[in-house]
Amino acid sequence: MDPWVRRFVLLRRKTRRGFPLFAATSLSALVAVQAAYPFGTVAFGAFASVLLLLLASRTLDRTRAVDHNAWRDAELGVLLVIAAFSTVLHLDGSFDGRFYPLVYVAIAITSAFAHPRASLTVISMCLVMTAGLRVIVYGGLNIYDAIPHVGFSLVFGLLNMVSLRMEVARLRKASRLELAEESQRIRDKARHYRLLRAPTRTNASHEPAQEQASPPTQTAQRDEQRLLQSGVEEIQLSVLLSLRLLRQCLGGHTVMLLWLDDAARQLTISELVTDEIELNEGPFSVQDGILGAVIAQQRPVAVAELKPSYVLPYYLDVCPVQAVCAVPVYQHGSLRGVLAVDRKANTSFGQSECRLVEQSAHFIARAIENERVFVQLERTKVEQGKLYRAAETLGAAVSSQEVVDAGVDSAREIAAVDFAAFTAYSDPPAPLPGVPRSRGRHRIRAVRGERALELLGSEFKENTGLVSMALRNRHPLPYRGEYDPRNQVVFTNGIEPPDMPSLLVLPLVVHDKPLGTLVLGSYTIGAFGGSARGLLEVLASHMAVSLANARMVRKLEEQARTDGLTGLLNKRAMLDTAAEKIRAAQRFGRQLSVLVTDIDLFKNVNDTHGHDVGDVVIKELGRIHDRVKRATDHVARFGGEEFVVICEETGPEGAQLLAERIRNEFALTTFHTRGEPIQCTCSVGVATFPQAGETWEALFKAADTALYVSKRTGRNRATVFDESMTAA
Repeated sequence: MDPWVRRFVLLRRKTRRGFPLFAATSLSALVAVQAAYPFGTVAFGAFASVLLLLLASRTLDRTRAVDHNAWRDAELGVLLVIAAFSTVLHLDGSFDGRFYPLVYVAIAITSAFAHPRASLTVISMCLVMTAGLRVIVYGGLNIYDAIPHVGFSLVFGLLNMVSLRMEVARLRKASRLELAEESQRIRDKARHYRLLRAPTRTNASHEPAQEQASPPTQTAQRDEQRLLQSGVEEIQLSVLLSLRLLRQCLGGHTVMLLWLDDAARQLTISELVTDEIELNEGPFSVQDGILGAVIAQQRPVAVAELKPSYVLPYYLDVCPVQAVCAVPVYQHGSLRGVLAVDRKANTSFGQSECRLVEQSAHFIARAIENERVFVQLERTKVEQGKLYRAAETLGAAVSSQEVVDAGVDSAREIAAVDFAAFTAYSDPPAPLPGVPRSRGRHRIRAVRGERALELLGSEFKENTGLVSMALRNRHPLPYRGEYDPRNQVVFTNGIEPPDMPSLLVLPLVVHDKPLGTLVLGSYTIGAFGGSARGLLEVLASHMAVSLANARMVRKLEEQARTDGLTGLLNKRAMLDTAAEKIRAAQRFGRQLSVLVTDIDLFKNVNDTHGHDVGDVVIKELGRIHDRVKRATDHVARFGGEEFVVICEETGPEGAQLLAERIRNEFALTTFHTRGEPIQCTCSVGVATFPQAGETWEALFKAADTALYVSKRTGRNRATVFDESMTAA
């Protein structure tokens, strides 16, 4: 694009954006001129025409705009106020005449329809213009004369603003109530057509907690509402089409489908097509007239030559028809409703016409059943999607904590979960001969929801609580997910979840091995009933498998890093740790010491007493190392009877003290064998970074050299490396 063209486009854009401010300033100046030098009629007419055209164009722009922002509202309000001031000045010539309330009207209109910030801007501008024009007209500002106008401007603006906000709040509340009523109407229809599962009720005392339901649960509720609405609409379209066709074929006056409520023993109007202006909306008793006869006899009933005094329940006054036919509507062999057709002609319904009504009833029942199957398939599809996402998330979890988090998140997507806890189970130790078997233990390892900090980490033994019973019986508890805190114990006495009407304990079992339980709670009554319970049971089985896999991975990782005999680090893990600690010591200039320990004459122990005794000696030396070391030290069995210790931020003196403690404790240990008791000793070599070496290889070789010196100089001693040992 040419630079001059670009400049022109930018100038035009800036001009358009600044035009409202420019126009308001210019018009305000003209009003001030009008106050000082009153316009004639022709001049005022021209000025008013320009102002009205500008006001009309800006109003049109506002109605076309997608976003009615505060700036556009303020611009429109300013133009209205300028027009009011100009009119008042032309008609009265002052601000104390009878036309000044036009200014209040302009402020009221702006406050009623504009953005709140725009209303405040217009009121402020009005006060400024009042003060300025009074100075121009009267030659000065009299505070006492201006106070009434200022007060009226503020009162008009603020009252209109408040009243509008109150009206908006009222309309919003009415809209919410209307939406709730419409939702309830759809649910009632869905319940009649058996599209809806067992209804759930919310505990009124816990409404705030229900409002804090997780977003996935709210999404599921919205999806369920849309599914029910679409199902009801499809059924209504099919039924209305059938009723219209039936009415046209039979020349009917009213064609009506009434649905039977077995619990209340009454009929309610489901759908109808009629020319009648006023009808009785019901519900109707199952014993009323011809409708009751159909229910009682469970076969079609047709009557003719009806008199005006004949009582049809759905007509309010005089019976307007002379013939009526009603047939039962069946679903799966059960009576579900009545299809009634009447007409004004005194012609009885023949056998073929009654058969047509019966076929229509059969078609309506089939349409409802088809839609019910479709809704169930859609619901199953949604549920399978939830399980698929849960299995995918659980499959990606590699640690126990990740498995628990994924399981709880998936459970919250399936049901309205407000509380969740994971308890891990540990088997009791194997009983000794003649000793009663001890009980296993449960530990609460993860909690979400109320009282989380209080419950986390709590332990309890096997008991008669829901957690222990569910894990022992391999079955979810309590029955139907209904929890009564007065008569049921979840964990143990003194350790209980929040009081909730719904609670479910899901056992986590793999190959008949108990791993723990997943405890779910909800403030929604019936939250874990119906299909939700089945989905949660499947989720628990997936979660148990993922939890077992995570524990197996952790066990394999531990086995890859630890020594099988002593439980200490193995050589591979120690080499990784040593490389990391050497880098840290080099970076921060700190000392680091290495101890190498070896059992003296260990071959004699194996040859004399056997390798099983040798293993006992090695394990005891490992326990001594693990017991006397600091928390920051690292111990490994390097192979055979050799142990290595890395001590961070430790010089030769501190390392030698640790070596002496290890040597002394091991020398004082007595091992009882099948023969006589034996005692063993060990030798230790010590080397310190950076004096003995600046790499792991050099440092380990120095410590090994010091160990060799300890062996050569009598054994059962600790030696610190120095340069003379290398020369020797």
